[in-house]
Amino acid sequence: MSPGKVLVTGGAGFIGSHVCEAYLVHGWDVTALDNLDSGRAANLPRDVRLIEMDVRDESVRRVFRDGGFDIVNHHAAQVDVRASVSRPRHDASVNIDGLLNLIECAREFGLARFIFISSGGALYGETADLPIPRTAPKRPVSPYGISKLASEYYLRAFGQLSDLEYVSLRYANVYGPRQDPRGEAGVVSIFARRILDGETLLVFGDGEQTRDFVFVRDVAAANILATSAELKAGGEFDDVAFNVGTGEQTSINTLADAMIEIAGREVRIAREPARPGDPMHNCLDCAETRALGWAPAHSLKAGLRETWDFMVREAA
Repeated sequence: MSPGKVLVTGGAGFIGSHVCEAYLVHGWDVTALDNLDSGRAANLPRDVRLIEMDVRDESVRRVFRDGGFDIVNHHAAQVDVRASVSRPRHDASVNIDGLLNLIECAREFGLARFIFISSGGALYGETADLPIPRTAPKRPVSPYGISKLASEYYLRAFGQLSDLEYVSLRYANVYGPRQDPRGEAGVVSIFARRILDGETLLVFGDGEQTRDFVFVRDVAAANILATSAELKAGGEFDDVAFNVGTGEQTSINTLADAMIEIAGREVRIAREPARPGDPMHNCLDCAETRALGWAPAHSLKAGLRETWDFMVREAA
């Protein structure tokens, strides 16, 4: 697909802002839509147009009408798993009602493609089949995971009802510059912030739980690929879904040691009880994504170094 106009919801956020930058580099006209609840206008380059608005707002239709977009890239979401448990209706309001608002607009104004950001952790749940293939059973155990799975089914239904072309990207644990160290999902940025502040690192359980850590600019590159990749029409549910990770497991203990080594500081590590509902192991099989021509370009060590350097600059 030739570069045109793209709307990135959640575009001022951690991942969304990197995606906006990647679209700019590839010649796209980029508009970010963000309510700035967790995003920051300062994350965006000057060439990105920012509209401050919630994805559930009725005025989103006017944004589509006036914007002339070719693509919508939907990153805006309620992403806190624990918040989804305590406030499931709010999670559904943002993640499902917000999605349906965008789908209706995309259908009305004839967008060429809808790129939806799903979850490679919450969607699959606990499984012994590692790395997890995209065809693995879907066993979400949180309202957040359920909302992501339901969203993929909504897209599939409207794809069949109205020829809406869509693709889902199922992210592993994304990390990198601009990640909020106050959230529950950003263990890399949380560790970096605590090291900077001279605080103890908190590790839940024995620390041997593993995650698939993928650098944010590699994730942005996957979005660019998904924008123009040839998709299999009318196939199975998972045919238009792509895992985005490294396929490698890293334990939290290993991550903590690596961060301490990069920082070059003495840091105490404390153990806390394991958190209920946390999967023990997770990493994604990205064979189909790699077959499209994508591969992560950053090693964990290089990505952690860049993230640490960014946090140091921010603190200064």
